[in-house]
Amino acid sequence: MSMTHIKTYLSLFKLGIAALVAFSAVTTAVAMVGGISIGKLVILAVATTLSSAGAGALNHFFDRDIDRIMERTNTRPIPSGSIKNPSAVFWTGLFLVISSMIISSIALNFIVALHLFFGAFVYVVVYTLWLKRRSRWNIVIGGLSGSFAVLAGGASATPELCLPPVLIAVIMFLWTPSHFWSFAIVRKDEYKKAGVPMMPVVVGNVKTAVYVLLNTVLLVIASILPYWFGHLGVLYLTIAVISGVYFLARNIEMIYNPVKEVAWKNFKASMVYMSFILAAILMDASI
Repeated sequence: MSMTHIKTYLSLFKLGIAALVAFSAVTTAVAMVGGISIGKLVILAVATTLSSAGAGALNHFFDRDIDRIMERTNTRPIPSGSIKNPSAVFWTGLFLVISSMIISSIALNFIVALHLFFGAFVYVVVYTLWLKRRSRWNIVIGGLSGSFAVLAGGASATPELCLPPVLIAVIMFLWTPSHFWSFAIVRKDEYKKAGVPMMPVVVGNVKTAVYVLLNTVLLVIASILPYWFGHLGVLYLTIAVISGVYFLARNIEMIYNPVKEVAWKNFKASMVYMSFILAAILMDASI
């Protein structure tokens, strides 16, 4: 297999998203009382990455028709013709998800495997196949995918469901709409052309910006709960509040000027916000 062929397949796996998902799982595991060994953290990172990468490949397979229409995606391997056999992408994605479940159930525990399965299931079946082309709320429910990765991280340290990973999962769930609706404003015309009812396509940029702000208010409130319940300390709270104020300021700017350029800044601000939240959890848990 040539290097070009390898790079083509790697682009199917949405490794940037997979890295964020794996990092959120590892962060949650570290934050658990009693901690987790380095070896298990590595296994958790690998298993979560495999599950997310597999789901990404399956998304490429099932969205190949609308990917041909959208400028952002028409250079992906399947619509561009770099991969001639789409079924190979399907089987590759399925293999990665199953491998993730096998590795995590053997090396960690069955609950971790179950959460990783549900994460992939929500992204591929619930979001991609069911809601994406049918509902303006598609990404809201689809956000559960990232939440399941967080729950997998918590279960790797403590299989029993407990409050800390649930609180972090809620943060991840509420972050997704604020993050993706901003991006959808930037790519509104492409989604409209492809017939995908993303929020800006259905209600316009102004109302979407309002929804983003309202959602971010809930997000910032949720980010304070780990401190409120005594699971994280003042360091985490300080970073969560400062980064939350920064993100809200970007949201407010988009309310007054909901154009692509401002929405793109808000999208990037959402990435900065989540990076700070995860880093704050890691730092506070390590003290």
